[in-house]
Amino acid sequence: MSERKMGANKPEISELGCVQDRMTFLYLEHADVNRQDSAIQVTDQRGIVCIPAAMVSVLLLGPGVNVTHRAMELIGDSAMAVVWVGEQGVRAYAHGRALNHSSRLLQAQAKLVSNQRTRVAVARKMYQMRFPDQDVSGLSMQELRGKEGARVRSVYHKESRKTNVPWNRREYNPDNFESGTPINQALTAAHQALYGLSYSVIVALGASPGLGFVHTGHDLSFVYDFADLYKAKISIPVAFEMTAKYSQDEDLAARTRLAMRDAFRDGKLLSQMVTDLKNLLNIDDCQDGADLFQLWDDKLGMQKMGVQYHDVTAGDDE
Repeated sequence: MSERKMGANKPEISELGCVQDRMTFLYLEHADVNRQDSAIQVTDQRGIVCIPAAMVSVLLLGPGVNVTHRAMELIGDSAMAVVWVGEQGVRAYAHGRALNHSSRLLQAQAKLVSNQRTRVAVARKMYQMRFPDQDVSGLSMQELRGKEGARVRSVYHKESRKTNVPWNRREYNPDNFESGTPINQALTAAHQALYGLSYSVIVALGASPGLGFVHTGHDLSFVYDFADLYKAKISIPVAFEMTAKYSQDEDLAARTRLAMRDAFRDGKLLSQMVTDLKNLLNIDDCQDGADLFQLWDDKLGMQKMGVQYHDVTAGDDE
């Protein structure tokens, strides 16, 4: 008896949505996640909703989420990045595979980060993006950090004056989210949403979240590097705006995440992130590269795979 085939066929790479065309992120908690044909079916106390798997960039799974094997099968086939996170999304525990099957960005990133000169060059390029009207090419890393610190403090005070939200300093306790002031809770929630989107772009394109140029020693070092490029324009203003409106609301973190989702909705930031990441790693295009699967040879260069090579060490009698 033939085995009954379940659900839709596995999509080809060419059929999947490009990274810059996908929805940014979806955060779920206290829900059951299953599969319905080519959609992710989410069930909670409010009802059932189906999500097109190939059109979501990253799925953040919070506490109380139960995921079936069939749902994970579809998520994997659709190259949706999945991050298992803690309450309010403040910690990342695990993740799924990338959309891009090519290692080109990863190889470029590893090469750049492994050489001090090129590593500093990429770090300067990231700082230059924050100071487009100034020449930072002659500044040391210490000088760049000081300049960036002054810029961020200025942004905090500017948003504080704009929204009338009191600001003292950034405080964040990963083990006790509720201990922070409302603005610090909102900043944590906003930054985590930005980290999620940054993470999804990095892994979807095949780069490593752990090979940072400014941050180092953490499995998300490059995520922190990359997200820092957008905090002043996206997550910090959103956090202050939400705190000004909902500082007494116990759902401030949830409201902040929704506001970040709305800020991401038009897709311009996602598209910009894809462009910026390739620019930082000196990659000219975003070809999938699945057809570039080859064998490495220290003398002959890249060789075709799937070929029965003659054993050059064997004698002619063999």
